[in-house]
Amino acid sequence: MTTPPGPPSGTGPVPLASDPAPDPAPGAAAPIRVLLADDQTLVRSAFAMLVSSARDMDVVGQAGTGREAVELARTARADLVVMDIRMPDLDGIEATRRIAADEDLAGVKVLVLTTYDTDEHIVEALRAGASGFLVKDTRPAELLDAIRTVAAGESLLSPGPTARLIARVLRLPEAPQPGVPAPAALAALSERERQVLALVARGLNNAEAAQTLGLSPLTTKTHVSRIMGKLGARDRAQLVIAAYESGLVTPTCRSESP
Repeated sequence: MTTPPGPPSGTGPVPLASDPAPDPAPGAAAPIRVLLADDQTLVRSAFAMLVSSARDMDVVGQAGTGREAVELARTARADLVVMDIRMPDLDGIEATRRIAADEDLAGVKVLVLTTYDTDEHIVEALRAGASGFLVKDTRPAELLDAIRTVAAGESLLSPGPTARLIARVLRLPEAPQPGVPAPAALAALSERERQVLALVARGLNNAEAAQTLGLSPLTTKTHVSRIMGKLGARDRAQLVIAAYESGLVTPTCRSESP
């Protein structure tokens, strides 16, 4: 479907008016409902054209500020928000925090966009509840794949950029020193769960972690679910933050040996 360009920032959120989408074919998944939040109208328009070109996605709104993004997340029934970090009125980090804290928006995922993968605010956005991040100059196909990945409940945590970024931002002495006692929540994890968490923090997916530890992917998935429950984490992105902040994984010691 064709998406009209959003208005300049500050003119109000724009839910998209269009003919009702046809019901999906029997057995077919409903399209991913995507909300685009960026203060640059041309950027939003370009992303809207790209996302609308995918058969499994619909653009349901465009926002020019973080406050508009929060409002539209509620009213447009978005599944996922592509959120720029740097926006006026309310930045993308605070907007992400408000979406994550709203019980009515519990199913809404946030994919953060940034100009550079060295942006120190990315870690803050992950703490706030974002499920991953992507740099703006990524290839179009990678953006669509990222939307699908996050909408499916996974986190966009590529091993290289994510590990380097978190290591840089949570560098010593701000990060806990190796060997310090773990907080109560981490202490509740079994030894195997700690091993799985360390691999998740390195960016490994369930299949890769399972292969490393000699487990089945289903068993590894069960471990990840239990870890998330014990740590009160929304998704794998928050598990990465917890692993670094607890000292299980550190900038000088990437992970404990499984």
